[in-house]
Amino acid sequence: MMANYFSSNFTLGILGGGQLGKMLLYETRKFDIRTKVLDPSNEAPCRIACDEFQQGDLMDFETVYSFGKNVDVLTFEIENVNVDALEKLEKEGKTVYPSAKTLRNINDKGIQKQFYNDHDIPTAPFRYYETKADLNAAIHRNKIAFPFVWKSCTGGYDGKGVQVVHAWQEELGLPDIPCIIEEMIPFKNELAVIVARNAKGEVATYPVVEMEFHPEANQVEYVICPARIDNMVARKAREVATKVSEAFEHVGLLAVELFQTEDDEILVNEVAPRPHNSGHHTIESSYTNQFEQHLRAILNLPLGKTESKVGGIMVNLVGAENETGSVVYENIETIMAMDGVTPHIYGKKETHPFRKMGHVTIVNENISEARKIAEDVKKSIKVISKK
Repeated sequence: MMANYFSSNFTLGILGGGQLGKMLLYETRKFDIRTKVLDPSNEAPCRIACDEFQQGDLMDFETVYSFGKNVDVLTFEIENVNVDALEKLEKEGKTVYPSAKTLRNINDKGIQKQFYNDHDIPTAPFRYYETKADLNAAIHRNKIAFPFVWKSCTGGYDGKGVQVVHAWQEELGLPDIPCIIEEMIPFKNELAVIVARNAKGEVATYPVVEMEFHPEANQVEYVICPARIDNMVARKAREVATKVSEAFEHVGLLAVELFQTEDDEILVNEVAPRPHNSGHHTIESSYTNQFEQHLRAILNLPLGKTESKVGGIMVNLVGAENETGSVVYENIETIMAMDGVTPHIYGKKETHPFRKMGHVTIVNENISEARKIAEDVKKSIKVISKK
């Protein structure tokens, strides 16, 4: 018999209290599911919307373990959590989704890339280096061609921990940590597919999105759904994403970031086992938004319809380059006067350069029109500090 999740004492635990958790809480409140959140910050965006908030270190074994003991199902909105604690909880019979095993295979990019090779999943050729000295030696022996992509094995996010190295001098600035080196792949598009999978093994994929990046910050500037690609490429992208999902045997959401090469091959870049920036548009544009779908998946409920009701574009709101301090959303009323525009403000009181402070969704029957409005939104709204 299915557990009674709704209007009951059942408690869902969420590790991490940032914007992804906050948007997940819109859905737990919709279904009247009790929630408990753990986050290191006393000002976490989730604090105002969960039933119980606990401040604590997500990397501390005891903190995560004791938090997990007091909930019925445990999930996370950030990967940097103590995986050993998750493993112990699972051994003791606690439900943790996505699993500790899934997280271990994803958290270290070296392990993640090797996992793709082992499971015959197409990805860019790579080499692993334990130290900077090993990397330098390989460069001296001409084992590595410039330019290449350097990625730290752990701790990278939102453009941090990733660097394109064009020449020898630049390499000197890299930190001395385990890393992978990838060949630079010429590609037409960066794409993403969100895959949902419940414990019964039912799988559903969302339509392919296309991502446009900010050239300096290496952060996504626009997410466009549907991607402006032909049907054959879209079908291939969804097939590859499904194969990745099956290999990881994850439960919950898996965001699969992909490259479309010049000759229309699909390569896996990396994955995230949680709701993702590339799925924010689904709140306005899809039959079932990604956060509701994550809940359905981890609670082993039927998966919702993934199709879009309308074309959607998401614009990230990030802190302006030279602004630090109490946040002001300049010209927010200007964008709210535009057709089909919905801002989401994450609840972070302090802005600093390139910090993710919110996003804006633009929906329109015509994706070209939506893209034009998205450009206007980007030009109009500014995330600045109080003068």
